[in-house]
Parts: sequence; C-alpha cells; structure tokens
Amino acid sequence: MNKLNEAVSDNSGAAPESEIRAVYLGLMVVMGLGAIDQSIVATALPRIVTDLGGLAHLSWVVTAYVLASTSTMPLYGKLSDQYGRRPLILFAVALFLFGSVLCGLAQNMTELIVFRAIQGLGAGGFLPLAQIIIGDLVPPAERARRQGGIVAVFALTSVLGPLLGGIITDLLSWHWIFYVNLPIGAVALYLIGRALRPSPKRQSRSIDYLGSILLTGSTVAYLLVLSLGGSEWPWASAQVAGATALGTVLLALLLRHVRRAEDPVLPLDLFHSRVFNLGSIVMALAFLGLMGTSVFFPLFFQMVMGAAPARSGLLTVPLMVGVVIASVLNGRVLAPTGRYKAAQVAGLSVATAAFAGLSWGIHGGAGYALIEPCIFVLGLGLGLVMPNMTIVVQSALPAPRRGVGTAMLTFFRSLGGLVGVTGSGAILSWEIHAGGLSGPAMALATAARAPAVVELYRSAIAHVFMAGTVLVALALLVLFFLPEQPVPAKAPAATPD
Repeated sequence: MNKLNEAVSDNSGAAPESEIRAVYLGLMVVMGLGAIDQSIVATALPRIVTDLGGLAHLSWVVTAYVLASTSTMPLYGKLSDQYGRRPLILFAVALFLFGSVLCGLAQNMTELIVFRAIQGLGAGGFLPLAQIIIGDLVPPAERARRQGGIVAVFALTSVLGPLLGGIITDLLSWHWIFYVNLPIGAVALYLIGRALRPSPKRQSRSIDYLGSILLTGSTVAYLLVLSLGGSEWPWASAQVAGATALGTVLLALLLRHVRRAEDPVLPLDLFHSRVFNLGSIVMALAFLGLMGTSVFFPLFFQMVMGAAPARSGLLTVPLMVGVVIASVLNGRVLAPTGRYKAAQVAGLSVATAAFAGLSWGIHGGAGYALIEPCIFVLGLGLGLVMPNMTIVVQSALPAPRRGVGTAMLTFFRSLGGLVGVTGSGAILSWEIHAGGLSGPAMALATAARAPAVVELYRSAIAHVFMAGTVLVALALLVLFFLPEQPVPAKAPAATPD
C-alpha cells in the first residue's frame, strides 16, 4: 500500500483513490464533529444552567469556544507548513476529544468555560487543516468536488445538531452531548492516522514562539471586543477600550517582529499575492453579510411570523439545503473546466438578489411563499463561492505558503462572521431601543407580540438584511478585480510531513 503523502510529494500525480477516500472520510468525520458540537451545545444550555448555575456567565460557554478556535486557525496553518499536516490534524482531534471529556466532567460553570476553551483550541484546526490536506492530496481540478463534500457535511450536521442535542439531553443528560464526541473522534483518528502517512524525509525547523504569542494575543483581544462589545461590555466601557488598545499594541509588535524573524508565524510575503488579498476580502465581506443576517432568521420567524421555536429552526433549513446543492453541483459540473470566477460572480450576484428580496419582502410583510425561496436561493449563491475561493487561493500560492494561506483565508472568513453578528446585533438593538422598548418593557412587549412590537421587529430585521445586501454587493464588486485564476489539472507538490 503506497504511502499517501509520498504519492503526492514525488510529483507522479494524484494519490491512489482508495487512500484519498480513506483520508477524505476521516476529514468528513472531523468536520461533522466540529460542526455538530457548536449547534448541539446551544440546545443543552438551559439544562446546563439548571444543573451548574452561573446564568450570568452563560454566554462564555459559547464565547470561550469561539475565541479559542478562531484565534488558533492561523497557527495550525503555519505549523502544518513547518511540521506536516498529519501530526497537526491528529493533535487537533486529540485535543478536542480531551476537552470533550473534561466538559462532560465539569462540576461548575467556571470549569465548563475553561474546558470549552480547550475544546476550541483543538477545533480551530479542523476546517483549515481539512482544506489544506485536500489541497495537498487532490489535483486542483478535482478539489471542488472534495471541498463541496466537506461543506455539505458541515451544513447538514449544523442542522442536525439542535435535534440531536435535544434528544440526548432529554434521554440521558447534558454531559452526554460531550461524551458522544469520543466514539466519533476515535473513528476519525483511526481513519486519518492509518491512511495519511508521514513522509520519511523531515526537515527540522524552529517554531516562532514570540510571533505565535503576539498573533494569538492580538487576535484574542480583538475577538473579545467583537464577541462581548455591546452586550456584556458597553461600547464606551473601559473593557472595550483596554482590549482594543492591547490588541493594537500586540499587532504593532507582531508586524515589527515578522519583518525581522527568519521564519515568522505570519509571513508577510503571503500578502504579496493579489489573489490571496482580494479572496480574503471577498470571503470576509460575504460572511459579514451571511452570519450577520442568518442568526436572526429564528428571531424573525418567531417574533414576526409567530412560528414556534421548533418550527423556526426547520424554516431555516432551506439555507443549508441550498449550500449543499450548490457545493455538490459545483464540484461535479464546474470543476472540469478549471475556471471558477464565472461561478463566483454568479453566486454572489444571486446572493445579493436574495438578500435584497428578503429585505424587501420582510419590510413589506411578505409571507413564506417569498421568504423561503429567497432563503434557498441565498444558500445556492453562497455555495458557489465558498469552496471555489479556497481552491483559487490554494492554486495561487506556492507550496510552502499553502497551509498558512488556507488557514488565514479561513480565519478572515470566521472573523467576518463575528463582525457581522456583532454589527447586526447592534443595528437591531439600536432600532428596538429607538422604538421605545428596553429593559422590562421590551421583555413584556416581546412576550405579548403586540402588533406595534411585531412591526418594530419587522422593520429592524428588514434593515439588518438591507445591510447584508450592501455587504454582499461590495463582495461582488471586489470579486470583479480578482484575477482570473485557471486551476491546473495536475496535482501540486505537497508539503512533506
């Protein structure tokens, strides 16, 4: 049985299909594990608070995970360029499973928050490393099909997570939503560990410890502002000012350091690539709009349309269905051409139209007959953009920068999503307060769903989608300046493990 990485690194062509399938299956399990964990925990939060208390710190159960996973994405990419993909993906899964065990054993809210951060440290490697490994092992013209499958698994498990969380919590206990990760993770470790074998050649390289600390510190500081600003921390508070100042100082020190370091954690020459720069901007803007609006779908369905909580979740399924269909068709229909810009332009054009339709429909009091198709079309549009951009950026970067470049692209995407959620929440909160609802009055009026309250929410959510329309339209405008990047059919040389 040929070693998978050797088959690629000797430039003889793509790795054997049977071995690619084994690794690919393992990566799909890993992606499903990370996606389902994020959504399954949200369902169990009320029961966790009942058992552990600490309602005031509930948001940190989610925030700690997001901070840890997002801030470590660039590190996984750089370290995988230095030491290989295999040890990094195995470490990420093992650390995630270790954190899962600790979360299940947590006896109070403080412990759970700390253990969720440990989980996040592992999960931060899932998406970037999966995309990097596929980029190493699969010929560029075939990557869309593989990347599309990863997106499909991520979307489907995100939908199934809340349902499974409710079932497990009711039948067993909330502890088992963490323990269930263990058998799934064990399968992933076995598949990847068996099929993704290291190359016999290894070069010893030093780790940029100072750069890693500065990069992680500045990222965490800014993410704290984005995650907690306007909610737990008022925007004019000392916490926001202090975290912003700390992030700025650490970022300045990082930029100074990477100019002098021999092999920095964040190579500046990465930003010499026009494809990488514009691709990162497009992904950030697209997710600014997507995440900033999609989180308000359940609120819209419950507050404006009067749907029950369970039904409101089902009404958002067309978004993921659209993403899955577009991702799969993209890989099978468009991949053979080797050109993706036309598909990306079409995708963002469709997404912009869908956002505009949602904003207009919500503001005008349209029913499900308009809203649901727009949600589906929005998913179709975004499904044509996400896998393609990863492939284009990977093809534009040299092999020594492919790992960190892919990870940074994923990081900017996640960062855009966080900014989108924060900004959209600020728009919604400002409009609700401007309408005279705040504090106890808002809680009573919201529970009663008085006509005036419904209209206030309708107007506020319509404006959120209007902002999403503008952001995705800006992403489309930037995309026009992206150089046409033909994707070669030949597999590139992989970075040795």
